[in-house]
Amino acid sequence: MESEQFLKLDNQLCFAIYACSREITRLYRSFLDELGITYPQFLTLTVLWEHKRLSVKEIGKLLYLDSGTLTPMLKRMESLDLLKRVRGTEDERKVYIALTERGEQLREEALSLPDKCIPHFGLTHDQYLGLLTQMNQMLQSLQKVTR
Repeated sequence: MESEQFLKLDNQLCFAIYACSREITRLYRSFLDELGITYPQFLTLTVLWEHKRLSVKEIGKLLYLDSGTLTPMLKRMESLDLLKRVRGTEDERKVYIALTERGEQLREEALSLPDKCIPHFGLTHDQYLGLLTQMNQMLQSLQKVTR
């Protein structure tokens, strides 16, 4: 690709990913509103559904969020009775985040989200899995450079 062509917006992979991310978030938001949660809250619940109990630092690492962004959201989620703080049994200074019963129940309601959202991506199942693999590979490559 010529240098001049490379600088066109339509040729910027970073912009295509950014714009897709915004549109996917908007799509998910329409369904998450029914659950009474935001997209970042959904991602937080997703890692807790998978891992059951994590420290704030571990959640931040998995979601690429700093504690300044994460802490207020976790407090809000705690006030919504979606999660709770749990002191470590081996070290009481360590605080973990765990799901409440209500947070666990939301998992059942969220199970239908992929079936509601993925068809709007305009991809076959195989294309979806291939793109997911490529995006994860790109993320790993970028982490080697940026971390």
